[in-house]
Amino acid sequence: MSTDTRPSETVLDLAIEGMTCASCANRIERKLNKLDGVTATVNFATEKAHVTAPAGTDAAVLIDTVEQAGYAAHVPAPPGDDEEDEPAGRTHEPTDALRRRLLVSGALTIPVIAMAMIPALQFDYWQWLSLTLASPVAVWGALPFHRAAWTNLRHGTATMDTLVSIGVLAAFGWSVYALFWGAAGVTGMTHPFTFSIERMDGTANIYLEAAAGVTTFILAGRYFEAKSKRRAGAALRALLELGAKDATVLRDGVETLVPIGDLAVGDEFVVRPGEKIATDGVVVAGQSAVDASMLTGESVPVEVRSGDPVAGATVNAGGRLVVRATRVGADTQLSQMGRLVEDAQAGKATAQRLADRISGVFVPIVIAVAVGSLGFWLGTGQPASMALTAAVSVLIIACPCALGLATPTALLVGTGRGAQLGILIKGPEALEHTRTVDTALLDKTGTVTTGVMTLQAVHAAKGETADEVLAVAAALEAASEHPIARAVVRAAPEPLAPVDDFAAVPGLGVRGAVGGRAVTVGRPSLLDEARMPLPDDLRASFDEAQHRGQTPIAVGWDGAARGVVVVSDEVKPTSREAIARLRGLGLRPIMLTGDNEPAARFVAAQVGVDEVIAGVLPAQKVEAVRRLQADGRAVAMVGDGINDAAALAAADLGIAMGTGTDAAIAAADLTLVSGDLSTVVDAIRLSRRTLGTIKANLFWAFAYNVAALPLAAAGLLNPMLAGAAMALSSVFVVSNSLRLRNFRPQKGY
Repeated sequence: MSTDTRPSETVLDLAIEGMTCASCANRIERKLNKLDGVTATVNFATEKAHVTAPAGTDAAVLIDTVEQAGYAAHVPAPPGDDEEDEPAGRTHEPTDALRRRLLVSGALTIPVIAMAMIPALQFDYWQWLSLTLASPVAVWGALPFHRAAWTNLRHGTATMDTLVSIGVLAAFGWSVYALFWGAAGVTGMTHPFTFSIERMDGTANIYLEAAAGVTTFILAGRYFEAKSKRRAGAALRALLELGAKDATVLRDGVETLVPIGDLAVGDEFVVRPGEKIATDGVVVAGQSAVDASMLTGESVPVEVRSGDPVAGATVNAGGRLVVRATRVGADTQLSQMGRLVEDAQAGKATAQRLADRISGVFVPIVIAVAVGSLGFWLGTGQPASMALTAAVSVLIIACPCALGLATPTALLVGTGRGAQLGILIKGPEALEHTRTVDTALLDKTGTVTTGVMTLQAVHAAKGETADEVLAVAAALEAASEHPIARAVVRAAPEPLAPVDDFAAVPGLGVRGAVGGRAVTVGRPSLLDEARMPLPDDLRASFDEAQHRGQTPIAVGWDGAARGVVVVSDEVKPTSREAIARLRGLGLRPIMLTGDNEPAARFVAAQVGVDEVIAGVLPAQKVEAVRRLQADGRAVAMVGDGINDAAALAAADLGIAMGTGTDAAIAAADLTLVSGDLSTVVDAIRLSRRTLGTIKANLFWAFAYNVAALPLAAAGLLNPMLAGAAMALSSVFVVSNSLRLRNFRPQKGY
């Protein structure tokens, strides 16, 4: 995909394959930026490179540069093409290969670990069965780590992949040497439980369980990470699926159903009540109410008539419309929202893994200690086998068994506990931002409020009752499909009186006969036409409701205005408490909504929010997020609508209500299944606790390695002591992670 930004520049996106960590993304980025006139940003989460290059730059040059760095790249197909190209009944899932690698490695590793750790299973020649089972794991299962380590070596860097590869190859290589050329291959060889610290010849010991176990544990962590990372592009796919698939085009007065891709600028198409508008355009005939909440967040449908613009994917809630297409394909507002989401995700900084940063220092130290240990013992006249034992022991003890469990176990327990509480955590990146957020941007419609129009009040004229006004209004509105009408009908008691001579006046209201009375319901101007002006008391009630951002409807019959019915989007009962708890957590709440200022201010006052940013479109929501970030704020965005998706992706922490749209959920870092705003506080608390557990696990995993290295270098580490220490460190990591099951939601504020 490429688009011209200026005559001298071209912007290209490349899909990158083969990245295993954030440092891979940094390496590719540096390589691309060395090209003349090229500015590139590489996102590990979305697996894409966003490149600005001189006009006429061949994508093949950029792809070749990426391949020189040790990775694969290609120009991605336009959205939707990949699905069409798939054979019927088949879907392509990039994590399938990793899943197969994990399942095969796991099945082979379990008996290897069992035989190594349980003496009763160490029958004659058990070590040879272990070699048979562990070989595919150490070679094929760990192949991604070996490849990454080779790439790192070529570029003079070290990551956790380097550490894993060295540890696995050292443990496996020494085991093969001990079995074929040492004493480990003899009949009846066992691993006795001896914990003495003494200098020894290690050729009677094998470490196959370490090689296979580390590979499987870390493959499991990479698989779950890849699954969560795969969701990064789901927001764009969800947005694209929201658009209409077909359009009813008017050609020579005949209605013809055509695929949306065949629609051209200037075509006129029909939109019936309840249908999605196929693409951006201008109304040329008809009047109706259009639900544009996906774009604006406005809970009340917008009345449109001839000459008014409409956006694709919005819903026609009223009468028949004829629309002339003004923008199609990539130019529509829906596609622009998709680009906003993609750009926000591409610009979202992915924190480099803590394990990689530590590995960058730890790996060179381990190699230096191993080489130094080998040289020292050879220099002091010790046998070569003993010197080699000490050197290999250093590499084996550095093999990160507990490190492989540190992140996945904490994530597994933390996300599992979160799921029990209705909190879905996408992955490690989501956790890294929860500890720093200090500002909470809250969408109004569907987040702070229910997003459904409900009856708020009925004001009756003198001599009338509120029940009578509501019953008459509901009887007439029952024949209408307008969302405001449905709110009135839901609030009225059954049964409703029958209606005759019903007529809708688009944009103004409805008329009809209810129980022999000529009834008009709608705007005051419609009642004025029928010579039923609002008296002063009803006018005051009408104006007050409008000032609050509510929607008042005038009701009149038999030549006089009889009442005013008020509907509005209702505040969720838990919202005020939730916002107070957010303040208690140290966050500054701000309401960010596309709804009008009076409605936003009225709701904000009800829930205790002082700052309001109202009347903003999706792009302006993203601007608000970035403006706060530029001021040094770490921003959490809470929303539920399509219009929130780009802001959710751009925020440091995106939190979506599970009752909202797929696009919002896909773009967010955390999802609240219940749609209850009070769960936001618990989500942040749980995420922070899980992140703290991951860091504690990483600390103890590396601390074990560092503490044991001197013993290994001194040649004082026998296999059972090493195995026991490795097992104990793993047990500690798992036990520490299991403490997350005790997390409890916060009560009160």
